[in-house]
Amino acid sequence: MKAVYVGHSGFLVQTQRRYYLFDYFQGSLPVLNPEKPITVLASHGHRDHYNLQVLSLLEEQGMQQIDLVLSSDIPPEKRPTGRSCLAVSPGETHTLAQGQTLTTYDSTDLGVSFLIRDGEEWFFHAGDLNDWFWDGEPEADNRQMTQAYRGEIDRLARDLLGRPLDAAFVVLDPRQEGAYDRGMAYFLETVPVRKVYPMHFWDQPQVIGRFLAAHPQYREQIMEVCK
Repeated sequence: MKAVYVGHSGFLVQTQRRYYLFDYFQGSLPVLNPEKPITVLASHGHRDHYNLQVLSLLEEQGMQQIDLVLSSDIPPEKRPTGRSCLAVSPGETHTLAQGQTLTTYDSTDLGVSFLIRDGEEWFFHAGDLNDWFWDGEPEADNRQMTQAYRGEIDRLARDLLGRPLDAAFVVLDPRQEGAYDRGMAYFLETVPVRKVYPMHFWDQPQVIGRFLAAHPQYREQIMEVCK
């Protein structure tokens, strides 16, 4: 499995049989093999996670098979015309075109997060699932947020049955100031995973170094992301 960062929360994952493009927002794509199928996934309809321009970029590269998986919060009028797509909600499991399995988890903001099992390769994209704990917010609201996030991450860990993820794409947002690392740290404490790719850091990749300085025990798992 190979993962390429394409900006913000966008990642292109390549397995032996297929490409997966998560939460494309903006920017260029690497050169792709047009004969290899691609699944385009959008975790929710926020503009920094869903941009239909990606279809034009893929068509320019001559991609012959493009499959769409969109969160059900994206209304029909905002989906591409003339294309079929799989609309998904939290808590579902679907079999994809070549027998891969897609399981959806909830978000603590909007939409879904994705677990994909492609043969022996398992990977998770969190979308906007995060411990959105904000300094200055009411204590009860922050406590409820933490409980909701940890509940969903605990469910993911249980579903894995001890099998480590090959890769996970997880929020690390510097706008949370002193609470920036809460979601990422809990994920790493809870979920067995070989490689974690931080995302949603708003053109501030230095937050990755900040996290590693505070949590050096995860240095082998955290991937440096650059664009």
